[in-house]
Amino acid sequence: MKNFLKAIRLTLVFCVVLSVGYIGILWLFAKVAGPNGGNAEIVTLNGKIVGAAKVGQQFSSNRYFWTRPSCAGDGYDATNSCGSNKGPTNPEYLAEVEARIDTFLAHHPYLERKEVPAEMVTASGSGLDPDITPQCAFVQVKRVANARGMNENQVREMVEKAVERPLLGLFGTATVNVLKLNIALDEATK
Repeated sequence: MKNFLKAIRLTLVFCVVLSVGYIGILWLFAKVAGPNGGNAEIVTLNGKIVGAAKVGQQFSSNRYFWTRPSCAGDGYDATNSCGSNKGPTNPEYLAEVEARIDTFLAHHPYLERKEVPAEMVTASGSGLDPDITPQCAFVQVKRVANARGMNENQVREMVEKAVERPLLGLFGTATVNVLKLNIALDEATK
C-alpha cells in the first residue's frame, strides 16, 4: 500500500510538472519565435481596431472582397468554430452549395458556373478562414472595381501586392488575407 501511494503521488507530481512545463515551453516558444511575440495580429483602420488578421470576417458588400463561407454558427462567430460535418452526398449540404453558387453568380454575372471557385461556395473546416487563394481574389476584381468606381487594373495590382507567397516558395500555398486586402482598398479610396 505504501508503494501504491508513492506511485500515485509521483504520477500526480509528474502530471502537474509536465503539464505546466509543456504549456510554459509553448508560451516561451511563441514569445520568442512567433510573430507579434505570440499575440494576435490586430488590423486597424483610421486608428480603430477592425479585426484579427487570422480570423475570417463576413463581407457581403460588392465594395469588398469576400472570403469563404462560414459554417460557424451565425456568420463568423469564433466561439462556434467548427466544420459542418456534412458530406458531399448530403442533400442539405448540396442545396447550400447550390444556393451559394447562385448568389455568387448573381454578384458576378461575367462568370460562368464552371468558373466559380469551389472554395468560394464551400466552408472551411474551422469555418473561420481569413484567407482565399489568389484565383478567388482575381475572379472578384471586376465586381469590386465596378462597385468602387476604380480601374480593374488598379484593383488587380492591389490583389497582386496582397498575395502572401509560400515560405521559400515551397511550404504552403499562396494566399490573400481578405481583411488586409479590404483595408488596403479602403485606405486607397479615402
